Amino acid sequence: MRVGTFNLWSGRGRDGLVDAGRLAESVRSLADAGVDVLVVQEVDRGQPRSGGADQLGAVAEAFGAVDARFCPTVFGEPGSAAGWVPATAGLDQQVDEQHPSTPPAPSYGIGVVSRLPVLAWRLRRLRGSRAVLPVAVPRDGRGMRVLWVSDEPRAALAAVVAGDSGPVTVIGVHLSFAPPAAVRQLRTVRRWADSLPGPRVLAGDLNLPGGVPARVTGWRSLARASTFPAADPRVQLDHVLTDAASDPVEHKDSRTGEALLLPLSDHRALVADDVRL
Repeated sequence: MRVGTFNLWSGRGRDGLVDAGRLAESVRSLADAGVDVLVVQEVDRGQPRSGGADQLGAVAEAFGAVDARFCPTVFGEPGSAAGWVPATAGLDQQVDEQHPSTPPAPSYGIGVVSRLPVLAWRLRRLRGSRAVLPVAVPRDGRGMRVLWVSDEPRAALAAVVAGDSGPVTVIGVHLSFAPPAAVRQLRTVRRWADSLPGPRVLAGDLNLPGGVPARVTGWRSLARASTFPAADPRVQLDHVLTDAASDPVEHKDSRTGEALLLPLSDHRALVADDVRL
């Protein structure tokens, strides 16, 4: 089984423009690279900035997924003057449970798509922080601007996948941009993972550099490559880790983890080693 992670950046290219064609092309490239389960972050649903699209649905179609789930983390537009509210709904919900009488609101979150059958889905919401940090965002295709953005609530979405040798749990995450909060959230996910069927794979934009996630979790990295910023990556913020023991059968020609420059996003996609789990 091969696992990949890709921060969609709400479907933007490096020119700052949203393009559904580039989104589909990028995801098809990951399927062509042999990815069986793909976790995605910064996914829009019904957002005006991305044409009101259901981006997780578009990813699932381009990937050839047999199962997929979207987990909203906020309702409203992150970083906007209009603000947002934390999502409390379950998977694939399009309404704010705190205000159920209102029309479906734009949402934003994470997702998992799989070309292998999914036996079960699990969700763990993660508390955000009070951090407010400067974030560079596109200015309608005319360069970048810096906004002071409040941290958002986060979530971990797990798919228990039917692998060749039995169930494998793939956990997708997008952790806080405030490093102390990201470490706290990662420890929470690591403890939660103990309740899920093993072996387990953790993948996503962890917003933590290099070897930090492996040290915090005690898990093994399946891919080591710089992923951010996409055009000239200098740091690895995207990771794929596992608690599985090393494959006892080693082949010199086996594929290794790699970071892929795609037509979309300010991150490179990360594809893990093709390993036996």
